[in-house]
Amino acid sequence: MGKTPLVNSFLYKYRYLLGYGAIVLLLIGLLLFSGLYVPGGLSDQELNSTVKSASLDITNPSSLTVTNLPYSLLQQAGFHIFGVSNFTIKLPSLIFAFVTSIGAVLLLRRWFKSNIAVLATTIMITTGQFLFVAQSGAAGITYIAWSVWLLLAATMITGSQRHRRFWKVVFFIIAGLSLYTPLSLYLLLAIASAALLHPHVRYVIRRMSMPHLTTLSLLTIIIAAPLIYLITLRPALGPELLGLPTSWPPNLLENALTLSQQYLNFITPASGTLMTPVFGLGSIILIGLGGWQLFKTRYTARSYTVTAWTVLLIPILLINPNYTSVTFVPFLLLLASGLEYLLKSWYGLFPKNPYARIVGLVPLVILVAGLVFSGVGRYMYGYHYDPKTATSFTRDLILFNHHIKGEGETVIVVSNDEKEFYDAVAKYNKQGTIKVTTDTISLSKDHNFAATRKGHEKVEDREVSRIITTSHSNESDRFYIYK
Repeated sequence: MGKTPLVNSFLYKYRYLLGYGAIVLLLIGLLLFSGLYVPGGLSDQELNSTVKSASLDITNPSSLTVTNLPYSLLQQAGFHIFGVSNFTIKLPSLIFAFVTSIGAVLLLRRWFKSNIAVLATTIMITTGQFLFVAQSGAAGITYIAWSVWLLLAATMITGSQRHRRFWKVVFFIIAGLSLYTPLSLYLLLAIASAALLHPHVRYVIRRMSMPHLTTLSLLTIIIAAPLIYLITLRPALGPELLGLPTSWPPNLLENALTLSQQYLNFITPASGTLMTPVFGLGSIILIGLGGWQLFKTRYTARSYTVTAWTVLLIPILLINPNYTSVTFVPFLLLLASGLEYLLKSWYGLFPKNPYARIVGLVPLVILVAGLVFSGVGRYMYGYHYDPKTATSFTRDLILFNHHIKGEGETVIVVSNDEKEFYDAVAKYNKQGTIKVTTDTISLSKDHNFAATRKGHEKVEDREVSRIITTSHSNESDRFYIYK
């Protein structure tokens, strides 16, 4: 019996290549859309991240005693080159998100079949949580990035004969860099436990050259050595990297309720800087199916790793539920496993009936399309129109750069809690000069100046010539121009 026209068609032969191409185009479009337009402002976390990155000084080691140091250094490099704007604040996260998505495709192709990799990656990049951390100028995307690439490198080392030496170098470099990010140590411990407990992984490692592994381990130590020194300068950095809360004892019951709100409260979703629940109901169902499959195939190396990782993360999340992003990768793997279970179950019912197999794709396509469009729609409308969420992001920097900053000297009066941020803007300003002050006493009467909403006050012999506003219904007056 000859092959059907469908099998011989161009679209069928190159379906996965076309699928990955569509994913790349979709990813670029979503990253640009979220980075430039939605939510279109900066959260308090992004403002703090800007201040932290701007304050880094290689000649002053005490300024480097911060978490996510590689991310902050990359963000500072962007400020040096392009200045401080909404886009440059978010640029490191957009870069991390793109690289992370490429790694996720490669990882899912190693762990699952190509069709599952395409579907799961499409769902991943359209999930509201991923889009949020991808555009956020804080370091939330690094939790996902390090996890994806560590798992990919470990998989390529133990499961592939090609370019194994290259992936060893990648793994040990990323291992060293990831230690600067909170909770990354737990994934390394999970990978190490799988290497010790799983027979196949243990066999592969035994066949490796011990001198070579020792040399690569020294590479990780060299990369992480500055971190050890920074912890000696500020011992509180160690507990922060372990994800421990600053106040003890933590309220476990309240934290458990917070986690349930973040993942399971579909009846009364919450609004704020991060919209919850972070996954839709359909995704949670697939994750549940993936968890069941994980239990059934607990003898595999990937089940060892994901189980150990989850077991290590659960108590940390119970005492500090702020690290929502760290669960994204294990949940993504469980979601892909759930999709695989659905396909296998349907194809198992009709192993030789091509028509039934094709018909079975219809509800799957509807399911995936529903998850994709609902994820993008919820993100777009929620972060743009929800009153509690939209007002959690400030557009002041856009207004300042567009309406106030000029080629000459720009004088801006701010409140005490805004000064550090505007000092960072002034430090890396590429056009003219910016003078930041918290009072109007020292200002020359010959110069016009602007004041933020918080820094605005009545000034003798001066009058407000213009008020710059936003479209928000509350607190829409953002800057006052004096002359």
